[in-house]
Amino acid sequence: MNYEAVIGLEVHVQIKTHSKVFTRVAAGYGQPANTLTDPVVLALPGTLPVMNKAALDAAIKAGLLLNAAIAPVCKWDRKNYFYPDSPKNYQISQYDQPICVGGAVEIELPGPARNVMGAHRLVPLTRIHLEEDVGKLHHSATESLVDYNRAGTPLLEIVSEPEMHSAEEAFAYLTSLRATMIYGGISDCDMEKGQLRCDANISIRPVGETKLGTKVELKNLNSISFVRDGIDLEIKRQVAVLERGGVLIQETRDYDGQTGTSQSLRSKEMAHDYRYFPDPDLMPVKVDAAWQERLRAECPELPLAKQRRFAERYQLPYTLTSVLVWQRALADYFEETVRLAGLDQAQVVGNWIVNDLLRELAAPAAPGLAEAKVRPSHLAALVQLVGSGAVRAHAAKEIFTEMFATGESPEAIADRRGLKAAPTDAGELEQWCRAAIAGNAKAQAEFRAGKDSAINAFKGPVMKAAKGRADPPRVDAMLRQLLAGP
Repeated sequence: MNYEAVIGLEVHVQIKTHSKVFTRVAAGYGQPANTLTDPVVLALPGTLPVMNKAALDAAIKAGLLLNAAIAPVCKWDRKNYFYPDSPKNYQISQYDQPICVGGAVEIELPGPARNVMGAHRLVPLTRIHLEEDVGKLHHSATESLVDYNRAGTPLLEIVSEPEMHSAEEAFAYLTSLRATMIYGGISDCDMEKGQLRCDANISIRPVGETKLGTKVELKNLNSISFVRDGIDLEIKRQVAVLERGGVLIQETRDYDGQTGTSQSLRSKEMAHDYRYFPDPDLMPVKVDAAWQERLRAECPELPLAKQRRFAERYQLPYTLTSVLVWQRALADYFEETVRLAGLDQAQVVGNWIVNDLLRELAAPAAPGLAEAKVRPSHLAALVQLVGSGAVRAHAAKEIFTEMFATGESPEAIADRRGLKAAPTDAGELEQWCRAAIAGNAKAQAEFRAGKDSAINAFKGPVMKAAKGRADPPRVDAMLRQLLAGP
């Protein structure tokens, strides 16, 4: 029997705020254990929560970025459960009146080839709600310790509809959602720091069936690649269970990305198990149109919209747009360089950034883009030097490498190192070309027999003789002229 997978994702995104969601204590990462706490975080008797407006702003902005409906009124609920990471023994969350309802994440599915754009579609969302994060447990062989530094950090839970059907779709969804949250300044989404965490709900059903199968929740998916791998493993596991006549149970499973295995943790809870009820210490919040419009004005252009604009305005191929748009800083770097170098140089600029700048940035101990010494003005000046013929392409590569290391201007590097192209005397060029042709009788015969690519065998010796100063188009023209003669 053929089966179809049905996948929904619950993504938790830590909001980037200075303080926690219901208290003024600092939010952060990497501090000594249990130092980012106060009586509210630790739930000491007599403490009361106070709403952090910056967290609400971020939640509303996230909803606007994802085209969700912003609730005119949202309220706070207590989600009751007993676990050491929750000092109150309940979590302040939102149940029946979340801040955002609906919306969608645009995804791009893998194309038929790596350099070809894939299909785009919208994955609908159920809701986005705001809640407080819990602490973190640290387990050893003999004891478990709890660190409450993370407890109380503002957290968005973004819940998709169960409308993905493959691990690749889930991968594309998380890639797009993560970029959206970073672009909007909602979160840094560093999965290693727990700033983005994902649980996947997976079921299978016979192809053509509309009723959902038994749902299994997969947890501990701490990288986007592990989400893809874990979902793929779970789909295969469920198919194998049914094909051998077994029965699937609703459960939560832990996925180990290092070993590529999963194991059952517990039976899956239902909503009523948490005994939600309205929090008596927090008033409902009204969100008016003016509040929404203020935040809408701050919403940036998103990556896939930017990809379409780059292709149309700058005539860039997919091989460039698919790299440039996923980091907002990189896309901004590209557009600033094009503004300085000229619109007609857009593809040249794109190639420099994708092939040369990113290569240097990927080297061990290299700075990030924000700290890189090569600014858009440097790259634009280099592109203009090459375009004017003042610097040859091979010399430009040397200049770029030094420019990246020192931050010196390309003009200064070219002058200091003698890398500017000097005008080549026509007689001198002809002499170099004749010598190259005379030195390779085989390539000479192949070219005259119709093999056009054989001309390339002469160009290296000519450029060597010219010490890189010869203009490649002039070299090509002179070689063809001489080879066409007797």
